[in-house]
Amino acid sequence: MTEDFNDLLKLLEEDEQKKTPKQAQILKAAVEIFAEKGYASSSTSEIAAKAGVAEGTIFRHYKTKKDLLISIVTPVMIKFTLPIFASHFTTQVFEELPENFEKFLSKIMKNRYNFVKENRPLVQIMLQEMSFHEELKEQFQKVFLEEVYPRFNRVIHHYKQENKLVDFPAPTIIRMVMTTMIGFILTRFIISPQLEWNDEEEMERTIHFIMHGLSPKS
Repeated sequence: MTEDFNDLLKLLEEDEQKKTPKQAQILKAAVEIFAEKGYASSSTSEIAAKAGVAEGTIFRHYKTKKDLLISIVTPVMIKFTLPIFASHFTTQVFEELPENFEKFLSKIMKNRYNFVKENRPLVQIMLQEMSFHEELKEQFQKVFLEEVYPRFNRVIHHYKQENKLVDFPAPTIIRMVMTTMIGFILTRFIISPQLEWNDEEEMERTIHFIMHGLSPKS
């Protein structure tokens, strides 16, 4: 990871450790209300009431409602985007990669599925508010382009060199993989969580679709 990004992660960890009980109450209440009503339709007075604190207490910790939103979204954005890439996507650990790209995708899918399952309200806020707040979108793009994309690109070239992956341009493969996986996760947890889901089967089918398309011969 870049030095700047390591510094950012360190600051986030330090910030987590420094949170007071009241800050934790405020953040928990804000997550629940933002997830339920959206940022624009939520008020700091509602958040204060749910947190059991005076509204002025919120502004002692966060200058504006936007600052409160960013303090929630930034850590989850980092954790949603990076962890598996940081631990497995470097040239030094290529020997630890699964033997083929399909198993590699399965590993990513299960990792991100479990993360979103455990942090659904946070991920929901991140996804719904990025469209309305340019700074959040720019931050996500920065994390992806500087930290995730280069590692994903190297892994794709690794499997292509071993003749275990179709000879499409790496950006095309990354786009196809990410849109399909994120589409499944969004549908499963945000759009239609009320449907009956066999998660293991759906993840296997998603990976099969990425590798083989919809051909009945595959």
